[in-house]
Amino acid sequence: MTTISVEQAIQAPLEQAYRAFTNSSTLREWLCDMASVKAYPGGRYYLWWKGDYYSSGEIKALEPNKSVTFQWFGRGEIAPSEVHVAFSEKGGLTNVVLSHTIPDGQPWDEMAEDFRHEWTSGLENLASVLQTGIDQRIFDRPMLGIVPGDFTGEQAEQLGVPVTEGMRIDDVVDGMGAQLAGLQHNDVIVSMADKPVTTDFNSLPLALEGRKGGETVDVVIYRGAEKQTVKMTLSRRRIPEVSFEPAVLAEAIHVRYEEALSALEKAFAGVSQAEAAHVPAPGEWTAKEVLAHLIHGERFNLSYFAEAINGFERQADGFGNNLDSQVRATVAVFNTTENLLRELRRLSNEVVAFIREFPPEFVARKSTYFKVAWPFLEGQFHTLAHLDQIEAAIQAARQ
Repeated sequence: MTTISVEQAIQAPLEQAYRAFTNSSTLREWLCDMASVKAYPGGRYYLWWKGDYYSSGEIKALEPNKSVTFQWFGRGEIAPSEVHVAFSEKGGLTNVVLSHTIPDGQPWDEMAEDFRHEWTSGLENLASVLQTGIDQRIFDRPMLGIVPGDFTGEQAEQLGVPVTEGMRIDDVVDGMGAQLAGLQHNDVIVSMADKPVTTDFNSLPLALEGRKGGETVDVVIYRGAEKQTVKMTLSRRRIPEVSFEPAVLAEAIHVRYEEALSALEKAFAGVSQAEAAHVPAPGEWTAKEVLAHLIHGERFNLSYFAEAINGFERQADGFGNNLDSQVRATVAVFNTTENLLRELRRLSNEVVAFIREFPPEFVARKSTYFKVAWPFLEGQFHTLAHLDQIEAAIQAARQ
């Protein structure tokens, strides 16, 4: 047997380092893209990465805040191996020693260095997320500057696009790669960097795997029936400044909500109930229904916060489809645009109030706190992306 050992000193509490190997949500923050763990001897241990690799097994032994041992059986491997992780404190630091024991001989001899490289990179990222909250896998990754939207067969027909697989663009971000390359609302991306892009959101990060900001790639799109290939320079990802004082964070996010809500309220100024309820085209939402969709988004945010604080986040293979029946139900209950806007503002205020009330023990878990906070500081892209849709629906009513 051959044992590969990797050691990492981390400036974080020992309990957090132990949790990083025994909690499904926390494992996703530094190591993999999907995880399912039951932290007791004989419990399952399943890890999955976007692309083509996963590992499954069981927990063989654990001592809380001292050690965990689990079976490792990766895709394509001919036999299981074993990982042992030991935790200790010294000089104000938490020391993590990971030992991965594999059989001797081929093909294990060739895999040994790959395991060493991946575990070294993983533990370095663990140190980053526990000390600063920053997941290096995300912030080393390039950005496109798009707001992706649904793409259904009905939308393909309405847009005149001759394919039903691709990523439709709801909006582009000023000054970023997509806008500078000339991409626009309702373009459908079908290929990027010579890799297919489908309706599965995961196809985008897979297409950019191994790419860095500053590189230029080919992007194939449909604009209506016309197929085009454009050159896009991938944007470098800016690391946002996230305050670890919830009151300060809440105020910064409140400002962004106010900008978006003010723009929405302005769009509905002087709009009659009949205009707001006008169906612009078969299968398209009314302006009221878009407001209902935005209300559902804020309800989701509140649930997401609660799950993150509890440390048990839902796992899913996508975002699911928007339910027209749910949208219609919300419109039926709130009825008027005034009531819908009032509910959206109330929920937005509740989101900000929840942030202000984030408990100290959650703030101390920098990895989860940072993951939750930074998307809200990037701006209200979702709301603003639907603003054009609302204005178009109102304009259609007036024509």
